[in-house]
Amino acid sequence: MPFSSEVKLAAFARARGRCECQRGLCLHGGWPGRCSSPLLVGLTHFHHRRAEAVGGADTLANCEVLCVACHRRTASYGRAA
Repeated sequence: MPFSSEVKLAAFARARGRCECQRGLCLHGGWPGRCSSPLLVGLTHFHHRRAEAVGGADTLANCEVLCVACHRRTASYGRAA
């Protein structure tokens, strides 16, 4: 199930306009830590921190706002639920 509009709005506000990715595999501009990419309307992805397939819920706590580049680097990108 996708995130509700309410969850997406709250997650976007929490992110303060920046990608929330902190994965070590993403060398955010060559630096470790949080990605600094701006979140752009239409190019912002909402990712389940814990996959739905293993019991992840459609809640704000389980929602991570990512730029497209970071989302592509997740293990579950492009997989159907």
